[in-house]
Amino acid sequence: MLLAADVGNTNVVFALFEPESDGGYTSRARWRIATDPRRTGDEYAVWLLQLLTIEGVERDEIKQLIYASVVPRADHNLTVLAQKYFGITPLKAGEGRAAWQFEIDVDQPSSLGADRALNILAAHKKYGGDLIVIDFGTATKFEAIDFTGAYKGGSIAPGINLSLDALVGKTAKLPRIAIRAPESKSVIGRNTEDQMLIGVFWGYVAMMEGIVARMKVEIGRPAKVIATGGLAILFDDATDVFDEVDPGLTIEGLAILAQQAAA
Repeated sequence: MLLAADVGNTNVVFALFEPESDGGYTSRARWRIATDPRRTGDEYAVWLLQLLTIEGVERDEIKQLIYASVVPRADHNLTVLAQKYFGITPLKAGEGRAAWQFEIDVDQPSSLGADRALNILAAHKKYGGDLIVIDFGTATKFEAIDFTGAYKGGSIAPGINLSLDALVGKTAKLPRIAIRAPESKSVIGRNTEDQMLIGVFWGYVAMMEGIVARMKVEIGRPAKVIATGGLAILFDDATDVFDEVDPGLTIEGLAILAQQAAA
């Protein structure tokens, strides 16, 4: 079996994949833990081995581990986890046998984050054609991918929770509220909390729709829009801009990359 780990700024997502006869993988289980660069390989193991036991999987069934990380301090601890508890040397997304095999047509190719690269890889593999991928996470990333699978560039905006944190943190009297979809589509709030929710949520939807519209003009061909990330489902009923909502796109990219590395 393949164990994949996607280390983001907010959460680490682990996924277990079973091999298929064609060399691909089928997702079996997925788990999430808060990102903490200080968490040791031993601490990961205590948590993860219990989950594998619940799933009915023995540790010696794990034959490969691949990870992607945007938190460099976590890399060593994942390597310890792989070597000490599974007896394997992990693959790191973007390096060695797991190097990217698509064109990165931007000014600084080496600056492309692993999470973004995995979205590009997986989206092209699954959907094909010209694509715009929006990843809703700590930051919101917009990616333009042409029909050959080449990455043509994109944009980065603060995630909706970062926007809310900035609003509350930089004002003296505004209360902290939880992000959710407003109950109505009215943009005229009748109290402070509703007004904050309207401003952050519908303001974010307008930003997203505006950027997508401008990207489509620049691409100049029909482009399918794929939404991913933990917060993607929050916006699904608020806009018709998405063609697909695929929350697991990034972690599936790791399985695709592992398959390429084994070829």
